[in-house]
Amino acid sequence: MPPFRLGTRGSPLALVQAHMVRDALIAAHGWEPGRVEIVTIRTTGDAVQDRPLAEIGGKALWTKEIDRALLANEIDASVHSMKDVETFRPASIAIAAMLPRADVRDRLIGADSVAALKQGAVVGTSSPRRAAQLRKLRPDLNIVMFRGNVDTRLGKVAAGEADATLLAAAGLERLGRDMGTAIPADTMLPAPAQGAVGIEARAGDHDARRWLAAIDHGETHACVTAERALLAALKADCHSPVGALATIEGAILTLRAELLSEDGAQSVHAQEAGAPGDVELPRAVARDLLERAPPEVRQLFDG
Repeated sequence: MPPFRLGTRGSPLALVQAHMVRDALIAAHGWEPGRVEIVTIRTTGDAVQDRPLAEIGGKALWTKEIDRALLANEIDASVHSMKDVETFRPASIAIAAMLPRADVRDRLIGADSVAALKQGAVVGTSSPRRAAQLRKLRPDLNIVMFRGNVDTRLGKVAAGEADATLLAAAGLERLGRDMGTAIPADTMLPAPAQGAVGIEARAGDHDARRWLAAIDHGETHACVTAERALLAALKADCHSPVGALATIEGAILTLRAELLSEDGAQSVHAQEAGAPGDVELPRAVARDLLERAPPEVRQLFDG
């Protein structure tokens, strides 16, 4: 039988995540190690590092080359950080599985807390959400554009290009980096789908989808699906400062969300609870947010 081919970006974190999926498949099915092959695909998002994603095509820059390889049958499945996967996906591609979610929080590199940053500190980030949340907490901060993989951004801080930056705790943990200060989700609500690794397959490839279903973590899948449905209802894109987090306790899914103006001066929060898989829940949260949002926030959403 030919190897099962996993497509991935070539960054250190992406490769770690692809190996996590490979190991999970081998364990679930009792496959020999050679049964799963990791195929590295260079994406436009990796190639262009000097401009914000929103200016050069958005989240599709992480996925379009990998999607092409998947639909051309050059790979059998693709591995993604779910927060980097655009909200609306082609009907020919299915999100087949998600690994158990890691720490959803952001970590601050360069200071013990946001409050501890010096007056007027320079903080590097390419995330509209993080920039707006930081400005809300500390309007004096000077936010500058930072892109690149984890090592690139850490190197920029070490070189003095900024006093601090924010990175996802999950990525740092997967790379074995015990560094920075975790910011509570109540202080900075994370990006939708942050901390989740997803695996996609061709919608019509029933063998691949069956194999991948064996490693799917249902709770993570339900929470991330709710967060992504919220983005869809908001018509949000990578310009949009939005935080969201779904959690499940018992049989109840709770979805929290925050929309912000770009300068962080205006924001609106909402929270609803219901059954996991209730497709109306994210829509209700989106309606509530948009109805109560001040004009400076509403103009960034809902088309």
